[in-house]
Amino acid sequence: MSESTDDAPLTDASPPQAERRILFPEGPAVDPAGSHHERRIRSFRPRRGRVTSGQGDALRRLWPTWGLDIDGRSRLDLDSLFGGLPVVLEIGFGMGEATAAMAAADRGTGILAADVHTPGQGNLLGLAERNGLTNVRVANGDAIILLREMIEPAALAGLRVYFPDPWPKKRHQKRRLIQPEFVELAASRLRSGALIHCATDWEPYAEQMLEVLTACPELDNTRPDGGFAPRPDFRPLTKFENAGLGKGHVVRDLLFVRR
Repeated sequence: MSESTDDAPLTDASPPQAERRILFPEGPAVDPAGSHHERRIRSFRPRRGRVTSGQGDALRRLWPTWGLDIDGRSRLDLDSLFGGLPVVLEIGFGMGEATAAMAAADRGTGILAADVHTPGQGNLLGLAERNGLTNVRVANGDAIILLREMIEPAALAGLRVYFPDPWPKKRHQKRRLIQPEFVELAASRLRSGALIHCATDWEPYAEQMLEVLTACPELDNTRPDGGFAPRPDFRPLTKFENAGLGKGHVVRDLLFVRR
């Protein structure tokens, strides 16, 4: 069966918000948290792209069962959502290929994968169905609201943030996700022994990540030298990463454990 990314597109461009709701009436909401949460500087930008027929079909059929909107209105029951599996939160999964590969390699761990990219959400749902991955759930919306409002303290077995937007311009760097406030919040949602794993191919951001993670008193670097870690076998190479390596980018992994 062909990948859903190869299917004929439903639209020539990402549909407007109202139209998207018409296309996927029971799918991911346009603005799930709405106005009942404060407006603030976001670490992500709106991501537009074509939704293929395969992705759209997956969204229509699978979202009611395997998807959830980050509305910030109630706590998630992770035990019920994942059948008692330990749960790792992944923030930003792109088209979901790496997420699906990690879920297939470790079916004893639940992956709560959060993103705002509708084509990627549909693609990951399709990959999960085709590969029988019952340990994947897709969350739509702001991951900070998810962590702060919807996940209990010490509930997560891990956190993954792979290749977040580096916001390279100096005036935009306040938008970067890995900031002291975010790391403090994330650490509070991790159980003892849980792993925070970040990766980036933007060297200045890698240095900022290392500084911020090292400064968090609840976290310890898994590297005795206090530096970057080699890519662990469980993190697959992605198309994005391979493209960066082809351009001479240096990819940095950071692995910190919750005390």
